[in-house]
Amino acid sequence: MRLLNIESSPRGPRSASISIANAFIDAYGKACPALQVDTLNVWEEDLPEFDGKAIGAKYKGVSKEPLDPAEASIWTRIGALARRFQQADRIVLGVPMWNFDYPYKLKQLIDLVSQRGMLFGFDGKAYEPLLGIPRALVIHVRGQGHDPSTYAASPGFAHQADYLDFWLRFIGVKEIRRLMVEHTWDGRATETIARGRADAAAMAADF
Repeated sequence: MRLLNIESSPRGPRSASISIANAFIDAYGKACPALQVDTLNVWEEDLPEFDGKAIGAKYKGVSKEPLDPAEASIWTRIGALARRFQQADRIVLGVPMWNFDYPYKLKQLIDLVSQRGMLFGFDGKAYEPLLGIPRALVIHVRGQGHDPSTYAASPGFAHQADYLDFWLRFIGVKEIRRLMVEHTWDGRATETIARGRADAAAMAADF
């Protein structure tokens, strides 16, 4: 069993999302002794820029044109990242909320690996997921809480989770489980993080 553990916080041991994901992974390792964990931290990974060279390689790949050396180099790096998804049997994704969304480095990873012929197919009419991963766990960590009766002006949090669910299904994850942990940056932080770790560990039993 190979688990792709995507970390999107730059805070290391101070990160609530990493701490909660680690509680899940520790429990899952006990339930699945053959577990292999591939940790991909988007801040520590040398992610290439999805710039003109990368886009040029993408377009040339679709039209089956030869790549120049710079394009070939970046496309090789993108392919190596995509293979980590292709080799995964399960995915865990820890996501802190930044400005009512997710960290920009996570979006960079998504833009890099979401390539035709790597994680999805397209025949000119319809899209097809290329992965066959039974399930993923997305851990959403938010400094405050979303209570419309208390925070009437809040823009809401649903769009953050909904997009990540859509993307995971788009590439071929069959079932997405969510764990929401809020109030991690106020007076309830210690309590809510501890409860989040306990809830995450409990979710490992049938993952």
